[in-house]
Amino acid sequence: MDDGWRKLIEQIHASGRRVVLAITGGGSGAIGELLRVPGGSRTLLEALVPYESTSLTEFLAGSPDQACSEETAAAMARRARERARALDPEAVATVGLGATASLASDRPKKGDHRCHIAVATPEGIELTSIVLDKGLRDRAAEEDIAARAIVTALARACGVETAGFGALLGAGDRLVEGRRPPPDPLGALLIGSIDRLTAGPDGQLARSAPVPRAVLPGSFNPLHAGHIGMAHVAASLVGTPVAFELSVTNVDKPPLSEAEVGRRLRQFQWRHHVELTRAPTFREKARLFPGTIFVVGIDTAERIVQARYYGGRDAAMRAALEEIAGRGSRFLVAGRLNGAGRFATVADAAIPAEYRELFTAIPEAQFRNDVSSTSLRAR
Repeated sequence: MDDGWRKLIEQIHASGRRVVLAITGGGSGAIGELLRVPGGSRTLLEALVPYESTSLTEFLAGSPDQACSEETAAAMARRARERARALDPEAVATVGLGATASLASDRPKKGDHRCHIAVATPEGIELTSIVLDKGLRDRAAEEDIAARAIVTALARACGVETAGFGALLGAGDRLVEGRRPPPDPLGALLIGSIDRLTAGPDGQLARSAPVPRAVLPGSFNPLHAGHIGMAHVAASLVGTPVAFELSVTNVDKPPLSEAEVGRRLRQFQWRHHVELTRAPTFREKARLFPGTIFVVGIDTAERIVQARYYGGRDAAMRAALEEIAGRGSRFLVAGRLNGAGRFATVADAAIPAEYRELFTAIPEAQFRNDVSSTSLRAR
């Protein structure tokens, strides 16, 4: 490793960026290059090589039209940045890099030998595409170019001055660079550039609406009368309107697509305020909505106080509840008919004594609805 290349990587590590890399088809040597220089733990959160088609489909939560394309690289970069934000929620600056390559192999290829690199930041997506002079180099030489192109693209995203890698390319190679500006508000939410949007009754999406005093979170798949009724009763109890909240990310499911978010929003027929967030846990919701009352069902309340939803760690559960309480939030809990045919309320939940004051019951006499989204979907 020459001194100039080492210095470039040292500057990446000193940039303060937190990075997730996703590389398929070629160029994975970039991971080794970054880790050969001390300080990689300050930069690299995770490096993924979803090489086989099934792995790539799982990573993207959908099958790409073409494995090696600019669009696939951009999708990988967006997903990588989502991972970075999930792995380090407190990070000031996160970067997702996606790279997909089709290089020299042990069998002839009909198409070009090429590499597409995309880097996602809050400012948009930077794109680099290289088409190599087919037959000029062996696999190792093409891998080296792809790896160096990936590291150079990452350096630029980290604010590091680069001389580019044009000197590595020959007269028969082609290089195209471009930039996609930040997307529309919903697109910005989906790629993680912003954490919250408010959909108002007028159908407009606002980035910085006032924080609602009461929120009813849910997946709303589908929205039903129980959700509307619970929000109405909760509003009368707390003396403030109740907004609905839909997180586009989920702890154990792929993120919602733009089309799916639109479908779920349309159920509200623009009659209610709906908060769209990237906050799948109540700890994250409390950070977005400090001082807010969360309106939930008994099933949700029970999950909030179970250690198994915190990786089996009781201390993590207590830390989450401490933070929620410290931010001035609490829960208003509706009961439900349980599997034993008994109407269960928050009094039946195994809530640690020191946190019981965070949970208040909605009296059965004021609200009861035994219909669930799960049962509606089953029908």
